[in-house]
Amino acid sequence: MIILEANNIHKSYGNKSNQQSVLSGLDLRIEKGEFVSIMGASGSGKTTLLNVLSSIDKISSGTIKIEGIEISGMKEKQLAEFRKNHLGFIFQEYNLLDTLTVKENILLPLSITKTSKQAAEQRFQALATELGIVDLHNKYPNEISGGQKQRTSAARAFIHEPSLIFADEPTGALDSKSASDLLNKLSELNQNRKATIIMVTHDPVAASYCSRVIFIKDGQIYTQLNKGEETRQTFFKDIMKTQGVLGGVQNEY
Repeated sequence: MIILEANNIHKSYGNKSNQQSVLSGLDLRIEKGEFVSIMGASGSGKTTLLNVLSSIDKISSGTIKIEGIEISGMKEKQLAEFRKNHLGFIFQEYNLLDTLTVKENILLPLSITKTSKQAAEQRFQALATELGIVDLHNKYPNEISGGQKQRTSAARAFIHEPSLIFADEPTGALDSKSASDLLNKLSELNQNRKATIIMVTHDPVAASYCSRVIFIKDGQIYTQLNKGEETRQTFFKDIMKTQGVLGGVQNEY
């Protein structure tokens, strides 16, 4: 089942006399339950692609459908409602509220829904246990590590059971062990909950946890790799080879 469908996506910045094309007629399909990574060199358009797919930014032309609903023509109020019900976000810098506890941060998306306290508590206990942060529920963000903050951010993204999770360089601010812990947890959530995750990353190690890697070059899909039955180590080597062909992947700001 296709959960996200993007057709002939164009995105440009600037005016007619000084226009920069970032995405150039890109087509993309994401199946329900996939864990997909988007990679590409600095300036390739990978972050712009994530932003337009997640409705953070608007496309210049084309169509984007999520669960069969076209979001590309929605007004801001409609988009806000759609995000609230269908999308989850994990950001590189956590985006946690310092004045709220771990539990309060995680439950924040449910505070604007009609979820009962009992149901919210059940969801929190299940997710926080899966992510290994249930014992941190009364701590504040400044009292926990970067890895724990990002797992809190992940729990917040999953708590309202969205159709799609968008992750923007989720391991970018983490050390290697914390990054590995987070990616293992995301992989487990993807498999156990059939959650669909789209992740932008410059890190081939992070990408090797995914089932498919899409490489972007000059605003279009250059190539794709499917993990299939490969081990993560073999898939990592394949990703590195493709990066080499692309001339290396750098961090994109």
